[in-house]
Amino acid sequence: MRRTLLGLAGTVALLLGLTAPALAFEPVNVVHTEKVEAGPYDLTVGFSTWPIKAMQSLDFTFAPEGGVEDKKGTLTLIHSGKEFNDDPLARHPRKREVWGLDIQALPEPGTWALRFDIDGPSGPATGELANLQVMEQPGPPMGLSWAISTIPLFGLIALIVVAWRRTRAVV
Repeated sequence: MRRTLLGLAGTVALLLGLTAPALAFEPVNVVHTEKVEAGPYDLTVGFSTWPIKAMQSLDFTFAPEGGVEDKKGTLTLIHSGKEFNDDPLARHPRKREVWGLDIQALPEPGTWALRFDIDGPSGPATGELANLQVMEQPGPPMGLSWAISTIPLFGLIALIVVAWRRTRAVV
């Protein structure tokens, strides 16, 4: 009985010891913000990486003044006249007090716009963060990156073929 209690106490201490450092850090580090007016609602748009580059994952946060409790909204991404992601705004998974997108990437460089349709106690309103410049994708082109990353796969296939041929011959 004593061993069981000591084991249980050790397990609990280990779990608490490992989770404490994780709770000490802010889960989303906002490095740049922009203000958007959507009618009577002021919205602060936060970015975890700045400047934004195409195909680079980052966190977006959308914090309306007064909180998100009594408001609903949708986000529309606009690029070259095309609209993407006409989705309802949801709470950020790691920063629950605001709306947000977790590890999203904008697929193309160029000028983007974020349009917000917000409905709250003061009625519906629309606001837009226009002229959001997205730079070229960092690093080598995507095709070259994929080609280089498949070299170990081809080496593994060659190793399996050689091993299979050697073991098959020894019957």
